[in-house]
Amino acid sequence: MRKVIFSGIFWTTGLASALAADPTGDWRVADGVANIHVAECNGSMWGVVAWEKSPGGHDINNPDVSKKDRPTLGMPILIDMKKKAGVDQWEGQVYNAKDGQFYSSTIKPVGSDQLEIQGCVLGFLCGGETWTRVAGPIPASPSNTMAKGTPKIQSAPPKTTGSVNPAAKTSGQRQAMAAATDPVGDICLLPDIARFAH
Repeated sequence: MRKVIFSGIFWTTGLASALAADPTGDWRVADGVANIHVAECNGSMWGVVAWEKSPGGHDINNPDVSKKDRPTLGMPILIDMKKKAGVDQWEGQVYNAKDGQFYSSTIKPVGSDQLEIQGCVLGFLCGGETWTRVAGPIPASPSNTMAKGTPKIQSAPPKTTGSVNPAAKTSGQRQAMAAATDPVGDICLLPDIARFAH
């Protein structure tokens, strides 16, 4: 009996520490205006805007004129964050849509429900904020799995309720339903990320 209890404590502690060090999932930014969806794409962490408090925003402060009409929904915010050796911290760049600039940045999970993000200009003018988890860690993306050369993971068919014949839905209807629940989809396949991550 004592062995079972200790095994349970060890397993629970191991699971908690694994979750604590996982920056993937959805995070609400400090001022609450957006959620950032963070996923691993070919070994690096990337984050995109997955929800906006005021929908329909555009990247109007981007100095690249061709991107000023780019929707902010699905826009990369955390750019190519690579894990630092020996610590639960990732380094890369963060894009600040408020001024259209990129900054050197680090992200670090704090417990299982907070993510600290720090950004610096010229290596010393630093600022940061803490994001709050709104959706749990996510599995590696299928595109990332394929990029690493492992077999593609087949997902289970979607669960349905209240439909007499779930197979009767058209492919377009299924895609529309999926888009409604996940507007950015697999972020590793977004063009701004795919050109770097694969």
